[in-house]
Amino acid sequence: MSAVQAYVAIEGVIGVGKTTLARMLHKELGGQLVLEVFEENPFLSSFYQDRARYAFQTQIFFLLSRYHQQRQLKNMARPLISDYMFDKDRLFAEVNLAGDELRTYYSVQEALAENVLRPDLVVFLKADTDTLMSRITARDRPYERNMDPAYIDSLRLAYERFFGAYQAAPVLTIDTNNIDFVRNAEDRAEIFSRIRGALGAGPRQPALPGLEVAGVAPPAGEAVAPDQSARRLGDFQLHLRQQEGAPGDPFLNFLRLQREIGALAETLAEHWQATRSDEGDRMLPPLRDRLAGVFACLLALANHAQVDLEAAYLERLRGDQSPKQSAEASAEEKEA
Repeated sequence: MSAVQAYVAIEGVIGVGKTTLARMLHKELGGQLVLEVFEENPFLSSFYQDRARYAFQTQIFFLLSRYHQQRQLKNMARPLISDYMFDKDRLFAEVNLAGDELRTYYSVQEALAENVLRPDLVVFLKADTDTLMSRITARDRPYERNMDPAYIDSLRLAYERFFGAYQAAPVLTIDTNNIDFVRNAEDRAEIFSRIRGALGAGPRQPALPGLEVAGVAPPAGEAVAPDQSARRLGDFQLHLRQQEGAPGDPFLNFLRLQREIGALAETLAEHWQATRSDEGDRMLPPLRDRLAGVFACLLALANHAQVDLEAAYLERLRGDQSPKQSAEASAEEKEA
C-alpha cells in the first residue's frame, strides 16, 4: 500500500483493538505514530476501584495530557496515525461526570478544543460488550482486572450515539465482532483497503484506458487538482473531500442527485429530438454539463458512504460471471 498524506485516528471502546490496529496501519503506511498516554495517569487505578470518587481528577488529567499531545500533531509529517482523537475525551466525561464537575469540565474542554487538529478520517471500531470484555480479560492489564461490564456497556452505547451524530470528520465504521485483524491477514488487508477507500486513495493500478496523462505520476493522497493528476476516480474523490471537508447530509446529496438526473433526462430528450433534425451537435455542451453534475453528486455520496468508486467498479468488471455467462446461467435456471 502506498503512503497517503492524511491524519487517521482510530477510535472505539476500551478493548476493541485501537492501539493494535494503529500500530499495524502505521507499519503499512509509514509516517508518524501517535499513541495515547494513559498508563501515566496517577488516578486511573483508583478510578476503576471507585469511579464516583476519582472520576473528575482522572478526567481532567486525561484532558490536559491529551491536549498537550494533540498540540504537537500540527507539526508532524503525514501520514499520521493515532489510536485516539481529542473529541473522545468529552465522550468519557459525559459518561463519568455530572453536575458542577461536568460543567467545569465543559468550560475547560471547549477552550482547549479550538486549538486541536481534526483528523482527515476517523476509523470507529465497534464490538459487542461480551466481545469487549473477552478481549479486556485476555490482555490482563492489572488495573482492568475488575472491570465492570456495565461500565463497558455504557461506554459502548455512548460511542455509538456519539459517532452516529459526528460530523466534524469522515467516519469509517468497522464491526470487529467476527473478524480477527491480528491473526488473519485477509481481515487485516480488508480493513486497510476500506481505510484507503475512505480516504479516496484506492489501490494504485495503471490509469484507466483513455485517462492517462503523459509524464505525470499519480500523487497518492495529495491535495492536487484532478486535471493535474493521472485522473483516477480515487483522485477525484479525494479532491472533492479536501475541497468540501466533512461530507454533507446524505439525504440532501441524494436529492441533488435526483435533480441532476432529472435535468439530464430533459437534456437527453431535447438531444434526441434535435438528432432527428440533424441538430444533435448543438446539445453536446449542456449534455456534458448534466453528466458532470450527476458525476459530482455520485462522488459526494460515495465519500459519505466511504466507498472507493474505482475499486468497486473494477470489482464489478472482474465479477465471477460475465454478462454473457450471467445470461446463460439465467436461461439454464429457467429451463430447469
